[in-house]
Amino acid sequence: MANPLQFIQQTRAEISKVIWPSRREVALTSSMVFLLSIVTAAFFFLVDFMIRQGLQGILTVFG
Repeated sequence: MANPLQFIQQTRAEISKVIWPSRREVALTSSMVFLLSIVTAAFFFLVDFMIRQGLQGILTVFG
């Protein structure tokens, strides 16, 4: 079992190996996530709308 000082030293050594993204990369990936979320929401809205209209049409004919 490592002592707390050794744990902190190892943690700092591992954190120094991390390559942090630039501000531009963060902005670009964030905007892509936002855009794809909107596209996905629109897709599921349209699919839900078409299924709902289809079921209402079937129920109107047979109901």
